[in-house]
Formats: sequence, C-alpha cells, structure tokens
Amino acid sequence: METLRDILDAAARGVLPPADGGTTVVRQASPRDAGVLAFTGHSVVFTDEDPRWVYDTLRGLDCDALAATMNPRFLTAFLDRTGRRTDTVDAMLVADPLPGEPPLRLTEIEDARHPRVRYARRRRDGVRAWTAEGGVIVIGRGIGGRAEVSVEVDEEARHRGLGRALVTAARQLTAEPLWAQISPGNARSTRAFQAAGYRPVGAEALLLQCQGS
Repeated sequence: METLRDILDAAARGVLPPADGGTTVVRQASPRDAGVLAFTGHSVVFTDEDPRWVYDTLRGLDCDALAATMNPRFLTAFLDRTGRRTDTVDAMLVADPLPGEPPLRLTEIEDARHPRVRYARRRRDGVRAWTAEGGVIVIGRGIGGRAEVSVEVDEEARHRGLGRALVTAARQLTAEPLWAQISPGNARSTRAFQAAGYRPVGAEALLLQCQGS
C-alpha cells in the first residue's frame, strides 16, 4: 500500500501523482500531522479518519472538483471533524542535497530553549539549528518524516542575499531532499528559495494538533 512518505519521495524525484482530477487518501505518518497536499490535477489527504468521510464531504461541495480539497469549506469540515487547527495554505518546494561544506560560518545551537528550536519542535522531530551572522537555519523531520527547512533573517541583515545563502547552505547540511513550506504571499522568501534551486511541486494545508491534545 502506498504511504505518505512514498508519495513525497516520488515527488522529490519529480514523479508526481497522475493529473487525473482524483484524490488519494492515505493514513497519517504520525499522530501529530494530518492535512492535504495538492499537486497538479491530484490531491492527497493524509488522515486517520474514514476515507469515506473524505470522499463524501468532497462530493458535497459546490465548487470545481480540482479545487475541492483546498476549498475553505472542506478544510473547515476537516478541522471540525478532527479537532485540529491550521495556519495557512503553503506552497511546497523541494531541493536535492548539495555536496561540499556551506560557505557560511555556521554555529550549531545547542540550547533546546532557543526560541526557533522550541517553535520548530512543535512541528518537527529531530530538530537541529544553526546560527550565521544575521540569520538562523532550522532543519527537522516534518510531514511524513521528510526533511524540512526554515530560515530566519534578522531585520538589519535583509536585502543582502543572506536568505538565499542560508537556504543554499541548508542543502549542504543534509544528505536527502530538503522540503520548504512557504506562504504564497511571502514573495521575498519564495524568490530566495527558488533562486537557491528549490522547485515548487504543489501546495499543502497542515492540520496541527491543538496544544494539550
């Protein structure tokens, strides 16, 4: 049976689900993460809920079938059904690892109480973080156990190409495809990731467990 990780690994290789207008429902890879991945002409819903509920709910929507899984009415029903929360629909980008050592001088953050580390641990496992002059790189295992990266650039260090340098360096800190989740409205971040070789493959809506769940 195809798993969420199987789908993500294939997408990282450039093998996307068939653009047949369909929806695939797979089990969650962990209790923490449920949600929707939307590729060109095909969606993947990862949930431990009954797949029949997913398909029945999608059929009941008055919208383009290709847009149904990301329709606010479906996402609201999904949130209500699971008692979860969400922030936004993100663009999904992925990049292959790069050889060599990062050209930036990086210092690994050992303090688990660091704000960026604490935030990342609510969404990812195996979190590691590094500081550079003017910025931070965070890598951990998120949806389906894939490697995910996020970066932060200090306000005074912006507009100097540091964001691009950080996300490029991140590709040299891992030996597997590296995924990024970016709000579509964050054009500056999108440009930095794409300039560093990350390619868009779809969109995602991540449904998170409410704190205390």
